[in-house]
Amino acid sequence: MSEQHLPPAPGRGDAPRRPRRETVTYASAHGDGTTPPGPARPRPVHPPARSEIDEQTTLGHTYVRSLMRSQLRAALTALGALALLVGPLPLLLALPAPEAFVWLTLGLGVYPVVWGTAHWYVRRAERNERDFAGLVER
Repeated sequence: MSEQHLPPAPGRGDAPRRPRRETVTYASAHGDGTTPPGPARPRPVHPPARSEIDEQTTLGHTYVRSLMRSQLRAALTALGALALLVGPLPLLLALPAPEAFVWLTLGLGVYPVVWGTAHWYVRRAERNERDFAGLVER
């Protein structure tokens, strides 16, 4: 017969038993439903950025300036692209060319460039505003 090792009974003057070790995995730490959730961590108390902006504090001013800077950067990029792509057009049209080439260049060359630049700028401005709103809502 094999001998079984039983843990010492409590209260006999033996050393106190250590708690059983537990292996922590990602699922048990993040609540996969099999382990009871632990106490929720208190969220840090920060004043919302919206109040910082409404009260016109230095931090609120910094938030608004960052939005304005990103919008200005997008506008200057769009302006630079238009200047590089459409700016040399008068020099091109000053060359002797058939009238059909001039109209095709104006109709098929300029408008798609202007439309594409405007489309890029609107999408960029909306993304800047969405990022700013996400920052303010946190």
